[in-house]
Amino acid sequence: MSATRTTSRPAPAVTTPLSRMTALARAEVTLLGRTKGALVAALFVPLVLPVSTAQAAKEMDLAEAGLDTGTLVLPASVGFSLLFAVYSVLVGALVVRREELVLKRLRTGELRDVEILAGSALPAVLTGLVQCLVLAVACSALLDLSMPPAPHLAVVGLLLGLVMCAALAAATASFTRTGESAQVTPMPLMIISMVGSGMFFPLELLPDRVASVCELLPLTPVVTLVRGGWTGDLTVSEALGAVATAVVWIVIAVFAVRRWFRWEPRR
Repeated sequence: MSATRTTSRPAPAVTTPLSRMTALARAEVTLLGRTKGALVAALFVPLVLPVSTAQAAKEMDLAEAGLDTGTLVLPASVGFSLLFAVYSVLVGALVVRREELVLKRLRTGELRDVEILAGSALPAVLTGLVQCLVLAVACSALLDLSMPPAPHLAVVGLLLGLVMCAALAAATASFTRTGESAQVTPMPLMIISMVGSGMFFPLELLPDRVASVCELLPLTPVVTLVRGGWTGDLTVSEALGAVATAVVWIVIAVFAVRRWFRWEPRR
C-alpha cells in the first residue's frame, strides 16, 4: 500500500482593522510625499500664517477682549494647521485616489469603507496633530505664554478639530469632481473659517449679531476651546456649548459622507 502524502498549506495571514488601516496609511504617506503642492500646503503655509496674525494683532485692541497676542496667535495657529494640513490636503488626496480608481480597488479587498477613509485620513491627521503641538510649544516660548490653566479644554478642542476636519474633508470630496477642482472646493470653508472663527479677528471685537452667527461656524468651537485652555476664563456652559457645536458638525459631516460619498469617478 502506498502512503498517502498530505501537503500542508500555510495558514492565511490574519489581519485586523488596525493593521489594515496602518498599511493603507503607510502607502498614503508615500503618495503624499510625491505631491509637492500638498506638502507645501501641509507643512509650510500653517507656519507662515501665524506670523501674519501676530502682525495684525498689533493693530487691534486685544485688551478690550481680554486677550493678548499669544492667546490670539496660538489658537489661530491650531486652526491654520487643521485647515491646511488636514482638511485641504485630505480633500485633494481622496479625490485623486477616487479618480485613479484606488478607492474602488480597495473596496474589493478586506478593507471596509470606514477603514479605507480612516486609513487614508491617518497621515494628514497625524501631520496636523504634530504640527499643532509644535506650534503650541513655539508660540508659548516666543510669545511668552504661561502654562495653560485649563489644558483639558485645549486637548478636547484639538481632538474634536482633527476628527471634524477629517470628516468635513470626506464630505467635501463627495461633491468635488476632479483633482483640479479639489484645489477650489475647500476654499469657501477655509476663508469663512479664517475670517469668522476668531483666527484673525476675535469674536469679542465683532458686533454681537455677527459674533452669534460666527459662533456656529465649524472651526469656531475648536478655536474657542483651545483659547479657553490658555485663558482659563471659559465657563462650563460655554465649554459645553462649544463641544456640542463641534459634535453637531461632525454628525452632519458623517451623514453627508454616508449619503453622498462616491467611490468611483464622477461622470
